[in-house]
Amino acid sequence: MQKKILLVAVALALLQNCTPPKNTSAQEQKPEPTQKSMDTHSFAQPNVAKVTHLDLDIAVNFDAKTIQGKAVYDIQKRADASEIIFDTDGNLEILRVSLDTAELATDFVLGDSVVHLGKPLKVTIGSVTKKVNIYFRTSPQSAALQWLNPMQTAGKKLPLLFTQSQAILARTWLPCQDSPGIRFTYNATVKVPKNMLALMSAVNPQQKNEEGTYRFAQPKPIPAYLMALAVGDVAFVKIGDRTGVYAEPVTIKAAAYEFADMEKMLLAAEKRYGSYAWGRYDLIVLPPSFPFGGMENPMLTFATPTILAGDRSLTSLVAHELAHSWSGNLVTNATWDDFWLNEGFTVYVERRIMEDVEGKDYAEMLAHLGYQDLVETVAEMGETSADTKLKLELTHRNPDDGVSDIAYEKGYFFLRLLEQTYGRPKFDEFLKNYFATNAFKSIDTEMFLKYLDKNLLQSDTTLAKTINITDWIYKPGLPKNCQKVQSVKFVAIEAQINKLKNAEISINEIQNKGWTTHEYLYFLRNFPTEITMETMQALDKKFGFTQSKNCEILAIWLNLAIKTKYKPADEALKNFLMQVGRRKFIKPLYQSLKTQNLAYAQEIYKKARPNYHAVSTVTLDEMLGFTQK
Repeated sequence: MQKKILLVAVALALLQNCTPPKNTSAQEQKPEPTQKSMDTHSFAQPNVAKVTHLDLDIAVNFDAKTIQGKAVYDIQKRADASEIIFDTDGNLEILRVSLDTAELATDFVLGDSVVHLGKPLKVTIGSVTKKVNIYFRTSPQSAALQWLNPMQTAGKKLPLLFTQSQAILARTWLPCQDSPGIRFTYNATVKVPKNMLALMSAVNPQQKNEEGTYRFAQPKPIPAYLMALAVGDVAFVKIGDRTGVYAEPVTIKAAAYEFADMEKMLLAAEKRYGSYAWGRYDLIVLPPSFPFGGMENPMLTFATPTILAGDRSLTSLVAHELAHSWSGNLVTNATWDDFWLNEGFTVYVERRIMEDVEGKDYAEMLAHLGYQDLVETVAEMGETSADTKLKLELTHRNPDDGVSDIAYEKGYFFLRLLEQTYGRPKFDEFLKNYFATNAFKSIDTEMFLKYLDKNLLQSDTTLAKTINITDWIYKPGLPKNCQKVQSVKFVAIEAQINKLKNAEISINEIQNKGWTTHEYLYFLRNFPTEITMETMQALDKKFGFTQSKNCEILAIWLNLAIKTKYKPADEALKNFLMQVGRRKFIKPLYQSLKTQNLAYAQEIYKKARPNYHAVSTVTLDEMLGFTQK
């Protein structure tokens, strides 16, 4: 079966590589390729026919757990094009397809399913076709959609829906050309229950209306993975002239306090990298089942409540998602093999924003922890693993396989090396021009390197050799010139850890006054590996880790508790896994539980699984050998 699937995928790839027949007609429409690299994670053939605008009209049905409606696409095509291909997956039901405003009947066919990709929707078009109308209905099992019952929300009164389209899940709730290299504008009309508010990655309402019908406009071209929808009982609080926060009413006050610096962050980013192109920058705090820290949906970041620490100590995540407004949303990776172009640049911009807002010491703590994550990731994958290259090869694989610290941290340290080599002023100007020149475009790694050579390296072979670009981009492992980060604050913590090792001080004598979240993380990460039960008890008594409300700290502590069989943390561990769906936290916890007691890990997972999004369950089902009956 697997061999047959791979053969189908290879055949599709070969078809996508075929040179289209030439047409010398004066009426020929020949769109410029949106990317140089072929996107092997989409059936679409944009050089033949691609979408340019979407008019979406949908109704959200919480009882049936479905979205049903009509997607009308404006298309651009070659004069000889006889079909346009869309991506679908997850039992997305295609009810009817027609052409143009007259709703002319046309043939369409859903092709065979291909692993990781879903099914191609092939629509027959004519020489004068300008629009394709697709009537569709989602399945309750659509992977992008999470339907939460009232008890899974903070308010416990009304259900809630949110989408997660990245990387290639947009096709599970919307027939689309699901490639980051294909951009389109959109308008939408969304019908929801009257006591709920609908929000999208677009210009958003700030309060509910009586009809339960909301209209949206996204005039900037975006790829399908940035299509987003959230529906629920949510309120809005203004933060600044262009910024605000949405959250459930019981959470809104805490969210508004936590994100009070959003406007400062926006101004800091604009100062260095050019005007913010999207109008408003708002954020919605979703329930704990949201699988990521944040998702950079344009104009409306989706964020996990696990960053509501109460002391604004985890808001670098907001800086990260805001930074995506330049790197990712404005200039986008053309394929998922080029994912580092989104995330490496975003981590770099995030840390520059945090340096402006919180100071250099704070930013260097983030970089230091990032370096530790990078070294650990390379060690886990293996220094010769192809997945430790910046330029990936994900054909025939789930693009989520490329979501690791390699794209984020190796990408960041490559850009940091460029900054240190050419100086901040010159590198800042380079980045600002890079974002402006490539605005609303999708580019691949080779296009970036060409731009880099022309606008920064300027064919200076001596400096280029010191950077060693080939090793950074195309070779596995960590290049020798990856520079370590030295955080002054972490040096002080290291000194106390060494005193503990040498029995010069006791745990109770540790000086932790004024520590931020990042200092606690460093302390726990670098604590001696041999930890006795008595040591765990002393740490818990001193710092109260088991009762911590800071999810970053608690996740690391609970992992230590699993490994040391620290029973006083058992209840906190169960509660955490039942309530939190953020993959970053729960994956290592289940991995440690699996090592200790697979049956126990499976028992907890079976109960907690309904609270998780498909992004998390796909990973954990495989890890824990879970088969849904």
